[in-house]
Amino acid sequence: MRHHPAPRPLGRRLLLGAGIVAVARPARAAWPDRPVRIVVPFPAGGGVDLTARMLAEAIAPGLGQPVVVENRSGAGGAIGVQAVAQAAPDGHALAMTSPSTVTIGPQLRPSPYDPFALVHVSRICTSPLLLVARRDLPERDLAALIARARANPATLRVANAGVGTVTHLAAELFNQRLGAGRFLHPSYRGTAPALTDVVAGNADLFFSDSSAWAAVEQGQVRLIAVTSAERWPRSPDTPAMQEAVPGLVAMNWYGMAGPPGLPDGIADRLAQMVAEALARPELRSRLEGIGFDAAPLARSAFTAFLRREAETWREVITRGNIRVE
Repeated sequence: MRHHPAPRPLGRRLLLGAGIVAVARPARAAWPDRPVRIVVPFPAGGGVDLTARMLAEAIAPGLGQPVVVENRSGAGGAIGVQAVAQAAPDGHALAMTSPSTVTIGPQLRPSPYDPFALVHVSRICTSPLLLVARRDLPERDLAALIARARANPATLRVANAGVGTVTHLAAELFNQRLGAGRFLHPSYRGTAPALTDVVAGNADLFFSDSSAWAAVEQGQVRLIAVTSAERWPRSPDTPAMQEAVPGLVAMNWYGMAGPPGLPDGIADRLAQMVAEALARPELRSRLEGIGFDAAPLARSAFTAFLRREAETWREVITRGNIRVE
């Protein structure tokens, strides 16, 4: 008696008949599936670090994973950004960026990464530089400063926070727009010592970051102008530099970037989360407390902004023959 095998289920007979073999594949893990690192390429306690910690706290609930801030400083920020540039592009390693790590630093010294190969997820915040003067400087406003610089070159000492910093390049841009040799440029090792010497009267002017605002409010220095394209809402009676020197715009900014190859889906989701966080009054208020304004720009707009910034500083660096020792 012949025994016939039991008939296969219809679905499987159709698959086999068509030459298709079903193979079970593990589902791809949803992102993020572990803590997300935000690398701050500068020491703890500075503006970049404080911004990163505020943002990490704001986006962690939406990610469903802890967001850990890791400080990896050195080489003008290059060490920390390089670590992220070399990380797996899976959205678990991100970097805080700034002019010194994207638009200025890589033009002054050999960079271990291509700043425009990074995926620039979102701009976070911006702040103008504040042109502050010692209290007893005879020139009380921007017009008087410009008149003196033109009539008596190399008599005004414009401090900076270090050769190649945005505070130095802003002063050099001012110098170039008025004519070479109009100012002296004493360099310091950071914002704090530069500002201290202006307060003490040992330097005349300083294109400071927004940390000088406290000294302005306390009457230790006078605010002459700001470098934003328009007047700064925090001090609406203070002129923007380009009201007297067209095109002199120099913004400090912080952003977020991921490694080359970061998937669009992850980058877009991060950009959306950053924008949503920056729309909350409490985070905007906290940023204002350290002198910054929430200014999200997502992906393509942010990258276009960075390319314009890099081109501006490339011209200043080339014309000024600026070198970092």
